[in-house]
Amino acid sequence: MTRARLDPIGFRISVVSSTIDWARLEATWQLAGELETLSAGWLSDHLSDVSQDHGGTAFEAFTTAAALAHHVPGKWIGLAVAANTFRHPALLAKQATMLDIVTGGRFILGLGAGWHVGEHDAFGVPLPEPRERVDRYESAISVVQALFSDAARSEPGVTLDDPYYPLRDATNLPPPLTPGGPPLWLGGLRSRTMKLLARHAAGWPMPGNRAGDVAYFSEMRGRIRVALEAVGRDPDDFTFAAQVDCGATANERAVGLTKALEMRRAGAQHVILGIPGRAAPAALAAMAAEVALPLRDAFASAARALSRRRLG
Repeated sequence: MTRARLDPIGFRISVVSSTIDWARLEATWQLAGELETLSAGWLSDHLSDVSQDHGGTAFEAFTTAAALAHHVPGKWIGLAVAANTFRHPALLAKQATMLDIVTGGRFILGLGAGWHVGEHDAFGVPLPEPRERVDRYESAISVVQALFSDAARSEPGVTLDDPYYPLRDATNLPPPLTPGGPPLWLGGLRSRTMKLLARHAAGWPMPGNRAGDVAYFSEMRGRIRVALEAVGRDPDDFTFAAQVDCGATANERAVGLTKALEMRRAGAQHVILGIPGRAAPAALAAMAAEVALPLRDAFASAARALSRRRLG
């Protein structure tokens, strides 16, 4: 199959906040499925509310994505990003494969090393020291890619001599709908994780806690492009996704539009527009009209200008 194209504008409503419940979340995604300006819905992956040290509401990411997918047919669903510490990478690959099938090849698997101490302590999930955590992260990337490969589509499967997650004649059946598996986007911008990103990632999602920070996005984009070039990859074949919070009021949406337009000019190919759970789903409709629509027009105008320059 031909890989589907990710259009410029996605949305995010927090699933790790006490201001959201299932009825409100489902209604918001149902409305998103009706809005042509929004091409993707994004979820985060936590066991509790990471805005606080301990506890709080959180919807589990993969089951939530599967439950909501039928509301957004033809749109992408992305995780930004799954914590490697929460799941064995073989299970992660199986979950991502199923979502790739369910979405018709429109699922993005974001993956990070894991970081929030409070949720790991509360649930007894080990959070290794940083060196081992990145070692495990690197191993997990190898396992996921092995299970997305053509070799895992039939017997005898794939074998991987990994110190943390070895595979022995492992198959991934049914296989992903997308050849090579769903796009893998990676988080983490320290020296080792940057190298992993440069070698293996198809894209980078800006962290939600830096939403709207244009200077940060621009700096990280520059660093990633240098890292991609260092390993012989074309940075123009890589997707940079920014995040912008749009709030619940007209003034907040005006600020959000200004930030989103700045992100586009700074090189974002995809902008994730966030709304607060307390104001959903009404805030989604207002954001689509007042932020997503003019932002889409700006992307389209820039694409036409680029096409004219190339032609002439």
